[in-house]
Amino acid sequence: MGSPRSALSCLEQSLVTDQLSRRLIRTYQLYSRTSGKHVQVLANKRINAMAEDGDPFAKLIVETDTFGSRVRVRGAETGLYICMNKKGKLIAKSNGKGKDCVFTEIVLENNYTALQNAKYEGWYMAFTRKGRPRKGSKTRQHQREVHFMKRLPRGHHTTEQSLRFEFLNYPPFTRSLRGSQRTWAPEPR
Repeated sequence: MGSPRSALSCLEQSLVTDQLSRRLIRTYQLYSRTSGKHVQVLANKRINAMAEDGDPFAKLIVETDTFGSRVRVRGAETGLYICMNKKGKLIAKSNGKGKDCVFTEIVLENNYTALQNAKYEGWYMAFTRKGRPRKGSKTRQHQREVHFMKRLPRGHHTTEQSLRFEFLNYPPFTRSLRGSQRTWAPEPR
C-alpha cells in the first residue's frame, strides 16, 4: 500500500501541467444531451451545440494536459480552443495554454461525461436546448445541460485492435462434490 506522501504527490501531479509524459490526443465529437446536436467551434470564435453528425466544425481534438483526466479541447477545423472566462462564458482562443482552457473530464453514473473547468471549479461546459452556451456559474454536475456523449466523427473508424471484442468459448464450469474445489468438466458431444 502506498504511503500518504506518494498519494499526495500523485494528487499534486494531477493539478499541474505535465510537460514530461507523452500527450494523448483523441479526436471525437461531443454530443449534447439537451440540444441533441454536437458541440462546434466556429471560425468567428462562437461555440454552440447545433452541429449535425459529421459536420467539420464539430470535429474536436482533445489533448491531455496532466497526469489525471484534465484535457484541452480545440476545434479541428479552426484550431481554436474552448475556454471559459471569469463570467463563466464559453469563449474560443487561439492559444489554449491558460488554466481557463483546461477541463476535467468526469464520467458520470449515467455514463455521460461532464467537463468541469480547471480554473473555475464547479463551473461546467453546458448548452441549452437551443444549443446556446450556458454560463458556467449557473451549472451543476447533475443538470442535463452539462451531460455529453463522446462520439467518433462520421466516417472515422478506429483501427485499434483493442477496441474490438473477441468471443471465447470455455467449457462449462462445474463444482466438485465437496463444493470447495472447482473443476472443469468436458463439454458433452
